[in-house]
Amino acid sequence: MVAQQFPAGLPQKKLSPSGGSELHAVSEREGDQFPAGPPQGKLAPLGGRELHAVSERGGHIRQAVIAGGGIGGLAAALAVSRAGWKVRLFERAAAISEVGAGIQLGPNIVKVLRGWGLAAELDAVAAFPERLQVRSAASGQLLAELPLGSAMVQRYGAPYVTVHRADLQGLLLQAVQQHTDAKLQLERPLRSFRQNAQAVMVQADGGPEVECDVLIGADGLWSSVRQQLLGDGLPQRTGHVAFRAMALQAMLPELLRSQQITVWLGPRMHVVQYPVRAGEWLNVVAIVEGEAIGEEDPWNHGVSASDLDELAGVLVGGCTELRDLLHALGGWQRWALHDRRPMQGMHQQAVGRVALLGDAAHPMLPYLAQGAGMAIEDAAELGQSLTQTLEPALDVPLLLQRYALNRWQRNAKVQARAARNGQIFHANGLLRWGRDASLRLLGEKLLDLPWLYGGAPAAS
Repeated sequence: MVAQQFPAGLPQKKLSPSGGSELHAVSEREGDQFPAGPPQGKLAPLGGRELHAVSERGGHIRQAVIAGGGIGGLAAALAVSRAGWKVRLFERAAAISEVGAGIQLGPNIVKVLRGWGLAAELDAVAAFPERLQVRSAASGQLLAELPLGSAMVQRYGAPYVTVHRADLQGLLLQAVQQHTDAKLQLERPLRSFRQNAQAVMVQADGGPEVECDVLIGADGLWSSVRQQLLGDGLPQRTGHVAFRAMALQAMLPELLRSQQITVWLGPRMHVVQYPVRAGEWLNVVAIVEGEAIGEEDPWNHGVSASDLDELAGVLVGGCTELRDLLHALGGWQRWALHDRRPMQGMHQQAVGRVALLGDAAHPMLPYLAQGAGMAIEDAAELGQSLTQTLEPALDVPLLLQRYALNRWQRNAKVQARAARNGQIFHANGLLRWGRDASLRLLGEKLLDLPWLYGGAPAAS
């Protein structure tokens, strides 16, 4: 673990977060708790250290550095820019692009995106399924159904949509480029940082050390910011492997085309299918229990003949429709699922002037379809919190503690529910029988999640 210069000081002042609880943090003006910070001044020439800029009025311009240009990082860049901050985003890749396939966005997330003015852009690329159905992988029998479409709009004020990850990332990137002055710097992975009471000093490849007021770690499951901030080890294998594929619906047999979400449940496996790209493509993910040996990076591994044999073996005994669907698809990719324990406290969301966001803070297993969603919610809450830096009595570490306090318990709950869903989805024996009976009896009540879909932070 890299030593931090932000010690656990005694409580100095209080601030009530949304929800009414009190939190404690150290004021940046009570600097005895920290080592002396770097001097303030104009930008250093290239090759030196870049310091805070000074506005025309002589005031300090708040600056944020974001590590990671995925969905969470771009959402943070948009939200923090909207809060009045100068933003610089460091991304290790040569281009901002998204791997993976489809994702689901509940009304909690759609409301945030609409609040950022992205309604038309989202509507142009998303699909709008009318229902979610749960079926037995073995028999094909319908176990439960949840109306989506207008029912979600009436209940939660926004629809439930499905979208390709690249399309969501693309509309966020376009919003950042067109509506903010955020600077995106590619092929510049963040290597290290150090913080004190006044600032964070960030070192990325290919340039001088950069001074900022806030560092936001949105660098994903294998976050280097998290390792330097918390030093709590790497994510662990779950023993589950996901296979994913997409197909143009017009190229599929008519019986296999679908404009709804279908979840197929079987022993030690499940399959999810739903439309993306305005309904023109079908996204399919099959998750089975097994190990993908030697894979640290979970994404973008090609599928060998033996992998397909493994997938086919899991489907032995499956219903004809499901087997036909999986055999009709090509271009399969696989990834090994990794996880962390649900968050244990607000310190895992922010420490001092460094905040974590999305998978860097709380990796989500895909069994609740909320990984990207919780990153976007994090970004919205962070933007709300940092807007308050306009108040001179509120300092940055205190506001990051408010962000952490308002997010960590919800994120922990989603993590825990997702892990529990994985056990239920893959149940066998008596547990499987009980699951199916409960779904038949209480299906809509079990599938609807008011605590989740009605609980998003407002977009700033």
